[in-house]
Amino acid sequence: MSRTTCTRWRLGLTATALLTAFALVPAPAHAEAVTDYEITVDPAGTGAEIDDTMYGVFFEDINRAADGGLYAELVQNRSFEYSTADHSSYTPLTSWTVGGTAQVRSDDGRLNERNRNYLSLEAGSSVTNAGYNTGIRLEKGKRYDFSVWARAAAGTTLTVSLKDAAGELASARQVAAKGGWKKYTAAFTATRTSSRGRLTVAATDAAALDMVSLFPRDTYKNQPNGLRKDLAEKIEALDPAFVRFPGGCLVNTGSMQDYSEASGWQRKRSYQWKDTIGPVEERATNANFWGYNQSYGLGYYEYFRFSEDIGAMPLPVVPALVTGCGQNRATDDEALLQRHIQDTLDLIEFANGPVTSTWGKKRAEMGHPRPFRLTHLAVGNEENLPNEFFARFQKFRAAIEAKYPDITVISNSGPDDTGATFDTAWKLNREANVDMVDEHYYNSPQWFLQNNDRYDSYDRNGPKVFLGEYASQGNAWENALAEAAYMTGLERNADIVKLASYAPLLANEDYVQWRPDMIWFNNHASWNSANYEVQKLFMNNVGDRVVPSTATGTPTVSGPITGAVGLSTWATSAAYDDVKVTAADGTSLLSDDFSGDASKWTHNGTGSWTIQDGTYVQSDEAAENTMVTAGDPSWHDYDLHVKATKKSGKEGFLVAFGVKDTGNYYWWNLGGWNNTQSAVEQASDGGKSTLISKAGSIETGRAYDIDVKVRGRQVTLYLDGQKWGSFTDDKPAEPFRQVVTKDAATGDLIVKVVNAQSADARTAIDLGGAKVASRARVTTLAGEPDAVNTETNTPVTPVTSTVSGVASKFEYTFPANSVTFLRIKQR
Repeated sequence: MSRTTCTRWRLGLTATALLTAFALVPAPAHAEAVTDYEITVDPAGTGAEIDDTMYGVFFEDINRAADGGLYAELVQNRSFEYSTADHSSYTPLTSWTVGGTAQVRSDDGRLNERNRNYLSLEAGSSVTNAGYNTGIRLEKGKRYDFSVWARAAAGTTLTVSLKDAAGELASARQVAAKGGWKKYTAAFTATRTSSRGRLTVAATDAAALDMVSLFPRDTYKNQPNGLRKDLAEKIEALDPAFVRFPGGCLVNTGSMQDYSEASGWQRKRSYQWKDTIGPVEERATNANFWGYNQSYGLGYYEYFRFSEDIGAMPLPVVPALVTGCGQNRATDDEALLQRHIQDTLDLIEFANGPVTSTWGKKRAEMGHPRPFRLTHLAVGNEENLPNEFFARFQKFRAAIEAKYPDITVISNSGPDDTGATFDTAWKLNREANVDMVDEHYYNSPQWFLQNNDRYDSYDRNGPKVFLGEYASQGNAWENALAEAAYMTGLERNADIVKLASYAPLLANEDYVQWRPDMIWFNNHASWNSANYEVQKLFMNNVGDRVVPSTATGTPTVSGPITGAVGLSTWATSAAYDDVKVTAADGTSLLSDDFSGDASKWTHNGTGSWTIQDGTYVQSDEAAENTMVTAGDPSWHDYDLHVKATKKSGKEGFLVAFGVKDTGNYYWWNLGGWNNTQSAVEQASDGGKSTLISKAGSIETGRAYDIDVKVRGRQVTLYLDGQKWGSFTDDKPAEPFRQVVTKDAATGDLIVKVVNAQSADARTAIDLGGAKVASRARVTTLAGEPDAVNTETNTPVTPVTSTVSGVASKFEYTFPANSVTFLRIKQR
């Protein structure tokens, strides 16, 4: 994050006046640079009421969050269903090694029709499973439950053993198997601790095996088919008000068909809830959008049960039959649409229906006769086709409201915080008087500091906002600080923002598809990110109502946009020509027709750049972010002209300006997102945020004239001589943010202050005449901006203390790079 806000003016009172007018809370001993602020609270004023549902979590099976993560099963690929549909490297024996002779079969001898594969093991042969990460984790003295479905001739003995390279981890067990398919069980007590365990099943005679399973006895709340205890307890400790599940891109990608013979046993389907309930051996398998298999051992019943266990509202998301996440297709099969609508009605019955109903009975049969009290349901996720999505959303909404009028049906606004899709979606949602709209965005820390006021101007009479996914593109403390600063704005606008959840929730460090993530883990440990600590602090100290307050702040950004220029591509080969940079007074700063060499350009990224026929060509179609730059970082107020031709690949062009270095620049991304839209993105310390975007694509083989006009902090963009758009980048990245809330149960004022700069913030706090106790409880999170929590080192952890000297007017110094919550009791 760019640190341009550390030199500040001195506001309000002088140090001498502060000493006489306010009770003094001593400054930290380490204080060096200090900046003065004022916070003024109006305890008699009425701010927004904060709903009990304000903060929650979003669980999606990404980064092995379910299998190999929250789902406590220790055996990987337990039913031999892995396939190239899941990942190009997978086979039905992935994670297994065979001793002797074994073959995975898919024939009429299978366990059931939805469990398509099983293992045929020859006499005297064995199979060994490697689990996840480095292996199966066993802890000395802990109990583990083994089970397998087997079909074998009479007299067959299955020997089950747990070992690592050093030897036995538990006494082997023998199971006598005979006859048709039957479930067999055994229990183990680990004699040693190991993270490299292997499970072996050996057969004396020919046998068929399926659903080979090993669970720790010590699961969350000791439930069968349960959850990994340490991860579940970390989520519980957040005290989330809701759990959004199961996606995300799992919901709105792939085939919308079911898993049946009629559909050809589709292996790349959207997440459909009926696939995921009932006995685990009868649940469907499916390819996960994120590049692996999902067993559905952790399914809708387990999601509902976990939400109830942690006191959270379940918030499921169902497919709207318009794919997103780069697929962008609308399903026009009306019968299929009506089937999904009925499935959604059945889901509500499964959650809330009486045991006498069809799906309420199914819930009761699974062990939960009581309803799960479902109140909110989302249809769709990040659809990039807003008109097509909304037409289908309205059919879901009408059917749900007709049968279940008390259910809040949530729409969405696409994958970004701005742009044509966002604008169209919001227009449709407003016109239809939708109850709530799900917004998603992942932006740079600078964006979050700049946009604290995002919801200040939202229509108070329009749809409410569910901020279902957001994060600032990193797990360093500076990322968490920026998110904390932004959350003060969410609370201040709690009349608009009714629900908010950071994303994603979980990441197995050896299977990462997305960063950042809130909780990290491997097969033997888990740890909280700095972002987790911020979320936990806010979730555990929400309050019931905002108390109006104001704070002094930062002057507006001054000075023009400065920087060199650049050319780049992303998974595309392109040719550039006739690059010209001209100052506002007409002076030529750069001119290159590539008739000679490329000596004016510096290659900073990947890819292969060469001069070809008088053009500058990047020819590596697989390379991403191939940036070359030219010019002076001090350039300002100039016109950039480029001629660009796409030669091949997935996307279009990237034309950069205001380039300070490899992590700080602007670029016009033409034909990005698989050639579906164009946008101007700003990179700040490597993190990107979108400033303006429009739908559109780039044609292969066509030459485009691209012009960028930079004047002060305003930028105007032209494509083939026609104005494409413009923006002004003049929002301050305000590092000092605050909000005050009141806890109705205790009467406490909760003063929440974020100081996201490298200077202490000496602050005069005026509580507006409120009568308060002289001591307050303080919780502080602080660290270096680049600090990252890891398995072995957690520099960002909460510190709780008590301070004295609190009064209606007092001074407190907030440490550099800190989040501080003061809980002040009123008398």
